[in-house]
Amino acid sequence: MIKSSVIISFYKNLKYLQMVLAGFERQNNKDFEIIIADDGSPFDVVAEIEKMSALHSFPILHVWHPDKGFRKNKILNKAIVASRSPYLIFIDGDCVPHSKFVSGHVNNAVENTTLTGRRVNLSQKLTEKLSPVKVRIGWLEHHFSRVVLDGLFGDSFDVEKGFYTENETILKYFNKKKRGIVGCNFSLHKKDILKINGFDERYEAASVGEDSDIQFRLELLGIEIRSLNHIAVQYHLDHKLQPRPQENLDLFAKVREEARAFTQFGIVK
Repeated sequence: MIKSSVIISFYKNLKYLQMVLAGFERQNNKDFEIIIADDGSPFDVVAEIEKMSALHSFPILHVWHPDKGFRKNKILNKAIVASRSPYLIFIDGDCVPHSKFVSGHVNNAVENTTLTGRRVNLSQKLTEKLSPVKVRIGWLEHHFSRVVLDGLFGDSFDVEKGFYTENETILKYFNKKKRGIVGCNFSLHKKDILKINGFDERYEAASVGEDSDIQFRLELLGIEIRSLNHIAVQYHLDHKLQPRPQENLDLFAKVREEARAFTQFGIVK
């Protein structure tokens, strides 16, 4: 059995997806499958993904549904059902993983615990310098000083989150603070997300539904959230950020008020 399933949320941007997949070619832990959770990309993009899939060393499953607006949570639920391993890692299609990203999640997996990492936010300038070839040869790790300089004098930010270390003393210090789940970088046992019936599909815009809501309902079951700061590192490719709509915040307020771990609007209807 495959040890972990990496679920990549995706919509249209093939250039970024190619760099993300190039990052997974560098993983020191090779025992994983990739599931592309595609929220309705057009058929020409779907055809390109099918071609790309044959070029990689790991198995890729493309899960798709028609474009009817933002339905990320719905396609993530389909990807969960399609996954073939007992452990799930979630990442976005605009986040390039560090070479020890998968092992960082898998090696720290424990029962009744959800793991969450963080990301470096690359500037437009650095994003434009990248390519699948550069990612595959480890440019981001070998030239991380360039990222740091761009954080100091350019537009990259959160660059301190890109420092990877295996020093237990340092890790203990930086991970003693409780941190919330971020939807682009978290992992958990498949059985745990099934206990809460997956993602709530009523969220039809970005933010809240793919992280804050999930965390709240997991914690209702006693699932602990543990930080993998400086362990599960990723690099976010620049793009215009979507706003946090009030509708999502209102829905989350209702979820908190009802305090039910198992959503009726998830995998099982």
